[in-house]
Amino acid sequence: MQNIRIGLELRTLNNMIRRRCDFSSHKKKIQTITGNNGWIIGFLAENTGAGRSVYQKTIEEHFNITRAAASNALSLMEQKGLITRIADTQDGRRKKIVLTKKAEQLKELMKEDFDLFEATLTKGFSDEELRMLYGFFQKMKDNLQDK
Repeated sequence: MQNIRIGLELRTLNNMIRRRCDFSSHKKKIQTITGNNGWIIGFLAENTGAGRSVYQKTIEEHFNITRAAASNALSLMEQKGLITRIADTQDGRRKKIVLTKKAEQLKELMKEDFDLFEATLTKGFSDEELRMLYGFFQKMKDNLQDK
C-alpha cells in the first residue's frame, strides 16, 4: 500500500472530470458557463428550489473556497447575467444570491449533462460501494480540516 498515492490519484481524477465537463453535450448552448459556474448554478437551483436562501458565505462553506474566490466567481457570474444579488429583507447588509432568467433557462440543459456525467462516473458501483466511497471522501476532508 505504500506505493499508492491517493492525492495523486484524486488530482488525476479531478483533471479527468474537468476535461469531461469542458466537453459536455450542450457546451455550445452554455458556452459562457465555466465548470465552476455550473456547480454554483446547480447548487443555487437545488437550494432556492427547496425554499432556502443562499448567500456568498453559504457558497464559501459548501464549496470550501476562500472569500476572495467566491467573491470573484460570483462577480463574474453577475457580469455574465447568470445571478443577481438581492438585499435580505431581515438584514440589508446580506445579499441573497438568486439565478437570473438566463441561468434558469440553462439549468435544465446543465442538469442533463450533470446527471449523465454522474451516471458515467458511478457506473459499476453498488449503492453500498458508493456510500463507502462517500464516507471515505468525508473522512479525507475531515483529516484535511484538522490541520
